[in-house]
Amino acid sequence: MSYGAAEPRRHRLTVEDYYRMGEVGIFKPDARVELIDGEIIDMPPIGHRHAAIVDKLAELLIKAVEGRSIVRTQGPIALGRHSEPLPDLALLKPRADGYFDAHPRPGDVLLVIEVADTSLRFDRDVKTPLYAKHDVPEVWVIAVEDRRVTRYRDPLRRAYRRVDEPDLRAPLEVAALSAVRIDLSALFPSS
Repeated sequence: MSYGAAEPRRHRLTVEDYYRMGEVGIFKPDARVELIDGEIIDMPPIGHRHAAIVDKLAELLIKAVEGRSIVRTQGPIALGRHSEPLPDLALLKPRADGYFDAHPRPGDVLLVIEVADTSLRFDRDVKTPLYAKHDVPEVWVIAVEDRRVTRYRDPLRRAYRRVDEPDLRAPLEVAALSAVRIDLSALFPSS
């Protein structure tokens, strides 16, 4: 049997398939996986620097957005039929049910933050375009090793029209929440 010159087609899993796999025990209970564009991606273990940055960001965000937004830490966001990433942090629009009835969808998301200790290339080159494709208005990718933040805003198709590396000595604005500024000057400890 000949398949010709064409590449074999991949089978893209749906979010429904992904949850069914979890329900029947295909994933170990402590598995760290996410569904990205129909593929199950193993997430690297969370190192101490990554965890410390996430904890500090959560503390800063909760103080800055109190009463205006929900801070979600390492929880799923439903992006269409084939993706359910687990960003390190997300700012969500307040909702009466507190997202008890369903995971947030792109229209619920104000900001996504990915902390990249060992996953910088994947977060930047795969996940950020995925967020843009689904019109997530703003993404921050924090490169732990380089001690810098890259901010992505104004999504258009699979890219962001505005990309910058802000000076962390000045508070960063959250575009979707007027007058909210996050002081990241103490994010990285002095060496």
